[in-house]
Amino acid sequence: MTTPPPQGQNPYGQQPPQGQNPYSQPQQGVPPQGQPQGFPQQGPYAAPGMPGAAPEPPAKNKKNILRVVGLVIALAVIGGGWWASQSDPAAAKAGDCVERGNDDDNNPELKIVECDSDTAEYKVLAKIEGKFIGMTAQSKCEDQAEGFKYAYTQTQGSDSFLLCLDDA
Repeated sequence: MTTPPPQGQNPYGQQPPQGQNPYSQPQQGVPPQGQPQGFPQQGPYAAPGMPGAAPEPPAKNKKNILRVVGLVIALAVIGGGWWASQSDPAAAKAGDCVERGNDDDNNPELKIVECDSDTAEYKVLAKIEGKFIGMTAQSKCEDQAEGFKYAYTQTQGSDSFLLCLDDA
């Protein structure tokens, strides 16, 4: 059995320098005894979670950042949809000009363009809300738009309309 060292003595045989408490913390900027010179002290650039590291931002800040990013994406999608819809024939009104997106007579993919544009092919004489087919569309345009040459119908759910067109 061993006996504990007398109070105030270091059990490893080393004596602290005179006037220094062996249990006190080392001073800032002074390396502790026994630590080799040249090793940096822990500081503000320590890895997260290590002693001396700056605290990580709270999870609440991360949630707020995600909310802002989500809002920006949502606004971009809404704005892009609005911008794309501006050339959609559903937005056409009398006096607008349109061009064909292809040569398919069953689905010409009309797009609104400036009337002074080289691509303007047709001028909208009238827009009539409702669902029309074949001869019904022809007779509606005859009643509503004198001098029309072409009838364009579009049905998308509850958004159905007829455009009465003439050459631009």
